[in-house]
Amino acid sequence: MSAAMQIDSLGQATVRRVSYRLLPFLMVAYLVCYIDRVNAGFAALQMNKALGISPAVFGLGGGIFFVSYCLFEVPSNLALARFGARRWIARIMISWGLVSGFMAASAGPNSFVLIRFLLGAAEAGFFPGVILYLTYWFPAEQRAKIVGIFMVAIPVSGFIGAPISAALLGLNGFWGLAGWQWLFILEAAPAVILGFVCLAWLTDKPEHAAWLPPEQRDWLSRRLSDEERQRKPVEHVPVMHIIRNRYVLAMALVYAGGATASSGLGLWMPQFIKSFGVSTMATGWLTALPNIIAAAVMVWWGFQSDRSGERYWHTLGPLMISGIALVLCIPFPGLAATIALLCLSVTATAVTRGPFWALASEWLSSRSAAAGLAMINAIGTGMGFFCNLFMGWTKQATGSYPLTMLPVVGFVVVASVVLVWIGRPHAVRLAAAAE
Repeated sequence: MSAAMQIDSLGQATVRRVSYRLLPFLMVAYLVCYIDRVNAGFAALQMNKALGISPAVFGLGGGIFFVSYCLFEVPSNLALARFGARRWIARIMISWGLVSGFMAASAGPNSFVLIRFLLGAAEAGFFPGVILYLTYWFPAEQRAKIVGIFMVAIPVSGFIGAPISAALLGLNGFWGLAGWQWLFILEAAPAVILGFVCLAWLTDKPEHAAWLPPEQRDWLSRRLSDEERQRKPVEHVPVMHIIRNRYVLAMALVYAGGATASSGLGLWMPQFIKSFGVSTMATGWLTALPNIIAAAVMVWWGFQSDRSGERYWHTLGPLMISGIALVLCIPFPGLAATIALLCLSVTATAVTRGPFWALASEWLSSRSAAAGLAMINAIGTGMGFFCNLFMGWTKQATGSYPLTMLPVVGFVVVASVVLVWIGRPHAVRLAAAAE
């Protein structure tokens, strides 16, 4: 980034005002989204036995979410670009809230799998839509930190959601409903409410922001326009060319490493910890612990990436550490060692998010970003289907939770190899250009 593109005092005030306006709402929305995505992990402590759901079927249900998510991801992001973020994000939130609440109506393995499929379709487009939306509002050199702050919602959702989910299971029998049914109903309501709030709170583009002073609105519009004129590796091309572009496909595989680790641990960690014989509430708090640490480190890591301008090692290093930590759960099976290693893996996975999405967005022009970011997220997140399916098969075949983590490790290894292959040459070119 040249000196001419550095943010002056007016720019700093503008970014600060935009951050205070948009980030708290988006973080709360994503927090609710992620709780609704993984709360089946806690529901499983009661639901699996009540409905006759085997580990293999639970893995299928956990994974099939990502099939529909992947199928509807790109169309959803293109619709957001066409209809505007305010209306489309609101539509997504209301839809997923209603479907998530309907999980309480699951009557057996088949209905559980079907509703999980519908939940993926309802939620599709939210995350890449927000990432695209942030490119409308924040200069490029701020995005790792901004995305990191936004994605703190993932570990915070575990920190807040885990003990709440454990407590809601205690409502078992209240008004004739099981605890796992109350869990789905009560945790779905905030998504619907926030969907309607979204219509009043979000603004589609800076030029429409009446809440920004004119000089800040003009500065931000000019700054983002100047960035758009800079050359990027993936230029504006037809959608089908974008989703076949080698950078897009490679980055999707890289993202799969962190995404499968996040989804796999989110769904299976409560059962893993409960297998040590601890109480349900203790399971909730021990599940929350790795997320507390991850939330504390995540923003700092994104800030370090922005300050140095380095994205490659800030993504690759933690990604590799997350896989190593899960492998070590096998030779160190005790509760204390397992919790420590899960803390390391969850934290390492979480901190990659900001630098990764900053790197991905820097490779795409704004016209290409809607399809490109959605495809990266769709393929990367869609790999969660295979990961959770393999985890379910592994658990059913071996009965071992440490071995159940091996499919996650496999995806992390693939992601690391692909990033080394495609990312290092790009990092070298950027370093040479900066000298």
